[in-house]
Amino acid sequence: MTTTLSAPKRTAGRLSLLRRSPKLTIGILLILLLVAIGLSAPLVAQAIGGGQDPTETAAFPRWLKPSGAHPLGTDQYGRDILVMVCRGVLVSLQIGAIAGLVSTVIGVIVAFVGGYLGGFVDTVLSFFTSILLVVPTFPLLITLSAYAKEVTLFEVGLMLSIFSWPFAARTIRSQVLTLRTRAYVDLAKTTNSRDLEIIFKELLPNLLPYVMVGFATSALGSIFGLIGLEVIGLGPAGVIDLGHLIFVAISTGALTLGAWPLFVVPIILLTALFAGLNLINIGLEEVYNPRLRSVSGV
Repeated sequence: MTTTLSAPKRTAGRLSLLRRSPKLTIGILLILLLVAIGLSAPLVAQAIGGGQDPTETAAFPRWLKPSGAHPLGTDQYGRDILVMVCRGVLVSLQIGAIAGLVSTVIGVIVAFVGGYLGGFVDTVLSFFTSILLVVPTFPLLITLSAYAKEVTLFEVGLMLSIFSWPFAARTIRSQVLTLRTRAYVDLAKTTNSRDLEIIFKELLPNLLPYVMVGFATSALGSIFGLIGLEVIGLGPAGVIDLGHLIFVAISTGALTLGAWPLFVVPIILLTALFAGLNLINIGLEEVYNPRLRSVSGV
């Protein structure tokens, strides 16, 4: 018989989960802070621009120092740096979310098909996944970027997801191999449950923490993969994320001109993003991995 938890009990369970892992709590708070910064971009643009787009060329005098009117100053084109940073955070998060979601969906499908069915299918999928795990992806991204200059935000995320799904597939597959031999799976088979019913009703709910870890890892890898391309000047045209701002700062010598926020602030935000996603991964591992729970005292 299936028991449905009431809303207060579900809420208490989530709070208990956060209390058991301070790392998970801090990681979630960091990501929420970055989301708030990204979503505040329209309000910041309205406050600074007063009706005009503060990121348009020659919107303000170039290389203004930080002040009350422009908290982070302006760049070589007279664009407000604070607005560009807020928009860059939002674009980076969107790319990470798109790439992470697509990678996780592909990884879950490959993991469940191979891990649950086993046999020849599992051998082929595992071999293909292992190849992608050992192939150096950054040179491939550089080659692909040469043919993908004018692309949309979704297409950028899709391009990055091609190389980031194998980790999620490998992580989830190992858990599927363990869970498919459990007694409740055998019981479901004896009741003539179909494979899809077993996967979605019995296996997937128990693997959600590992799915979340795969999503966070894929998102982080995609974001930093794009940043690597942006920093060396090979990023897609029209995509202004935090990596693009760092490239602009390096190529224009912003630090020597006193426009340090153009370089320092994106670095700080990327560090917070990296720390937040990794703390979420570590926190989930501590909560759901019995061996780590015994070591950390969670």
